[in-house]
Amino acid sequence: MSKAVVAYFSAEGTTELVAKNLARQAGLDVFEIEPVEKYTPSDINWKNPLARCNKEKIGKKDVPIKNKLENFEQFDTVFIGFPIWYYGAPNIIQTFVKDYDWTGKKIALFATSGGSEMGKTAEKLLPFFGGKGEIVAAKLFRGSVTKEDLKNWAEEVSGE
Repeated sequence: MSKAVVAYFSAEGTTELVAKNLARQAGLDVFEIEPVEKYTPSDINWKNPLARCNKEKIGKKDVPIKNKLENFEQFDTVFIGFPIWYYGAPNIIQTFVKDYDWTGKKIALFATSGGSEMGKTAEKLLPFFGGKGEIVAAKLFRGSVTKEDLKNWAEEVSGE
């Protein structure tokens, strides 16, 4: 039987809510991707050119991660969730992806956003997987997503 996990980063709680509902509805393990230094509201104020999120994105900086997903090798499918920042995944997701061997893994990306679309997020992240693993899905969820929608999507991705 295949085993899956939901790994997510959430700056304001929106992605966390979707990730935990997805995990609960599909009976999956859940893992929070946490930065060593938590983001404050001023850190994610993209309208301020000196905000941390802007400096990270423009400088293409890795974001140190506080924790590690234990027993990563046991998972066949990894759902990775994040908010959309600058029409893509926040740099912490790139850092997370680079930390693991994705050989043979099915990868399902999901994002939350108040206004942006998923766009080319999957294409932009693909190089960070090192040519390993397969992105099988990429979906944007709005705040109105139902638990049933999440369960159905997880089943579709997992093929169960």
